[in-house]
Amino acid sequence: MAHAAEPLILLCNDDGFHREGIRILFRRLRPLGQTVIVAPDRERSASSLSLTLRRPLRLHRVKPGIWSVDGTPADCIYFALDKILPRRPDLLISGMNPGPNLGQLDAHYSGTVAAAFQGSFFDVPSIAVSTIPNALGRFFLNHAASVVYRLVERILAKGLPQGVTLNVNIPAPPVLGLRITRLGRKYYTREVIEKKDPRGQSYYWIGTGNPESDGASGTDIRATERNYVSITPLQTDLTCEAVLGRSPFQKLFKGISLD
Repeated sequence: MAHAAEPLILLCNDDGFHREGIRILFRRLRPLGQTVIVAPDRERSASSLSLTLRRPLRLHRVKPGIWSVDGTPADCIYFALDKILPRRPDLLISGMNPGPNLGQLDAHYSGTVAAAFQGSFFDVPSIAVSTIPNALGRFFLNHAASVVYRLVERILAKGLPQGVTLNVNIPAPPVLGLRITRLGRKYYTREVIEKKDPRGQSYYWIGTGNPESDGASGTDIRATERNYVSITPLQTDLTCEAVLGRSPFQKLFKGISLD
């Protein structure tokens, strides 16, 4: 009698293969299946879905089951699916990110979320996992890994809807439960910091300022503020269905001649 193949779980992040969060998941999820890390060789935060197209990339086997790529999180998923894994993984987990990815802006900019989106593009069930520190700035990664373990158990058993990526944010304990949420709104003050190098030439840092959040009811921000794990379903189809069929929008471009 043929036996079902052991689940194959791909791990990625935007902070580097060496970071504690991804290493904890690598060990913690082994009872559920074979775990493989394919992650950037250094921090690639806020890289979103960028791909490296203008230079060659390097792939390095760090140790059995752990690979690094000198590229972006999205690059890593390409390498994992085309060069490393023996078959399509049963699940992709991006994270655990040491810090939240809450609200609409974070979801668009985050390399953590982008790696999960990249998996969904290739029909791999994918989730992004981020952790939120307590008031003293301490992260509880082992506790968060236990939450991820429970979620992975359920996803491997039940699956995910096609084209849906989960964005999961886990607060510091005590955790009161789970909430299915929508994206909230987080605002970053635009900040470009100018400095001078030793030769007197200007150089610049793009900063994010102090974020302000709108944690309306039902949002990921509100849920995590109340110590619930937020699970937000995201879709790869960016079409704005809400206005697609509305008369004012349909009339907006009516009569334009392209001759």
